[in-house]
Amino acid sequence: MTDGVGLGDAYGTTLGRIKAQGGEKARLGMAALMWISHAERPLKADELCHALAVEIGSPGLDTDNIPSIGTLLACCQGLVAVDKEASTVRLVHFTLQEYLQAHPDLSGAAHSTIAEICLSYLSSPQVKGISASSSLELQGTPFLEYSSLYWGVHAKKDLSDCSKQLALRLFSDYNNHMSVKILLEAQRPYCYDVDFDKISLFSGLHCASFFGIAEIVAGLVETEGCDINQMDCGGNTPLMRAAHNGHEGAVKVLLGRDNVNPDKPDGRGRTPLHHASKRGHQGVVKILLERDDVNPNKPDKSGRTPLYCAAENGRGGVVEILLGRDEVDPGKPDTFNITPLSCAAGYGHEEVVKILLGRSEVDPDKPDMFDRTPLNFAATAGHEGVVKILLGRDNVTPDIPDRNGQTPLSTAARYGHEGVVKILLERDEVSPDKPDNDGQTPLWWASLNGREGVVKILLERDEVNSDKSDDSGGTPLFISAFRGHDGVVRTLLARGVNPDKPDNDGQTPLWCASSNGHEGVVRILLERDEVNPDKPDNLGRTPLFAAACSGREGVVKTLLARGVNPDKPNINGRTPFYNAAWNGREGVVKILLSRNEVNFNKLDKDGKTPLDRATDGCHKGVIALLQPPESAAPSLP
Repeated sequence: MTDGVGLGDAYGTTLGRIKAQGGEKARLGMAALMWISHAERPLKADELCHALAVEIGSPGLDTDNIPSIGTLLACCQGLVAVDKEASTVRLVHFTLQEYLQAHPDLSGAAHSTIAEICLSYLSSPQVKGISASSSLELQGTPFLEYSSLYWGVHAKKDLSDCSKQLALRLFSDYNNHMSVKILLEAQRPYCYDVDFDKISLFSGLHCASFFGIAEIVAGLVETEGCDINQMDCGGNTPLMRAAHNGHEGAVKVLLGRDNVNPDKPDGRGRTPLHHASKRGHQGVVKILLERDDVNPNKPDKSGRTPLYCAAENGRGGVVEILLGRDEVDPGKPDTFNITPLSCAAGYGHEEVVKILLGRSEVDPDKPDMFDRTPLNFAATAGHEGVVKILLGRDNVTPDIPDRNGQTPLSTAARYGHEGVVKILLERDEVSPDKPDNDGQTPLWWASLNGREGVVKILLERDEVNSDKSDDSGGTPLFISAFRGHDGVVRTLLARGVNPDKPDNDGQTPLWCASSNGHEGVVRILLERDEVNPDKPDNLGRTPLFAAACSGREGVVKTLLARGVNPDKPNINGRTPFYNAAWNGREGVVKILLSRNEVNFNKLDKDGKTPLDRATDGCHKGVIALLQPPESAAPSLP
């Protein structure tokens, strides 16, 4: 701070004025400062006001005690403000937070006090009377969410005897408590298996284990009828809850019970060791591995071991701990034959990749069930560091194709990972033009997805055939025109590709761009003298026909300005106008109606006119354009 002493004196003076107010005003002012400076998240104004009305240990909440925010701000003598945009209360300046932290005596035992207030609120009849089946948008209980989510956090930081007794009182009547639903809803992004119809299975022991309050856990496991292995509505035992959140003290307490099952799996087959390994809680992992009845290599229902879970989440420390056990197989794959190495490579966890590659049992080229190697996983995700690490191994083959015939280079090109493409192209073993099972090369894939940078890199290689067709006859230019990638189209044309080369269906790049309404690509292609703007496909459909059928009005105008035949029929005798009418393309119909060359009543091979087809399709707008005003034909309903 600019003038620490001066601000400190100013804060001290203002705090003195708050205390000098005496009585309820002094209490509210100092309590508000305690809450704001120690809360786990910014508090809404109504949350703070309700919190300040709670009397610790009181059997109920007296709503008459709830102060208004205006009263509260006045009691704080300018040290507290309301953020109008977020509706939260905050200290007037960050230096006040520093001052309060430097003077802990001003707030006393803040965390234990906050825990006591939260627990008193949760035990009040107003809260206990709320059904867990109610909506979370509860009116009249704004403090319910904060107290449900954070009472345990504050209690763990400073557990008073009062907090412990209040918690045990809450748990004595915890069945279907609304706070459980709020707590589990907050965990939903990390836990997908919660059955909210079985909230009653979430016990006080589950809750205390979740927050890691070892003293309360120790008290609960001594109570008569406590089922230490009970699975809650998410399929988790108390030990799993504690292990998942890394609460070593609670884990030790639970493992100290003779009747605990330390290796009991949840609904997905994951044990407490899986949970701790996934989250990287090294201390809990070590504690669990001290047990002879914990299998360190046990797979879940997806075949994923604790090592796999640690590798997947980049927990290098846990990986090393687990690899210290002889029973752990460092190359054990899951049910898709994906190894821990492939998984770590796919997520870009370089440290874990290095650790696993240090094990002789690990095959750095082992494919999964789709023949994807660790290098393929890393290249697909664009992890340059991992790609370099893998390519530094003599026993890694850089050009192994997967089941679809796509090499690491193909997948890197497909997803536009320019750095990986450059790294792979430095290897002589890598073929820059190798087609997959459908004849699609790295350049084809880059063109498909508009990866202009990759296209330019690949075109620098003499081995790359820029005009190579896939099994359907589509060239890189064709597929980029189909997708409307203007930049790639220009880049390929500059390379001298055939701008009018058709695919197996006789459709040219211009045809595809016209059909899909890519006006920019159409204009680029029409600049080329080699492009025939009226070239039909194998069914006799011209680019204009394709654009008219799809209702691409801008393309239709562009092509007509080029002087194409506006009335050229396909092999069934259907013209662009005919198909525009048939498909209800009212805008295109209007454009073509202005052309004298168009025969508006031309019959197709079935003897049908454009009006007949519009009528069949109930296209009222087109019918109105084609039907003469004096016509006596009946109108559609």
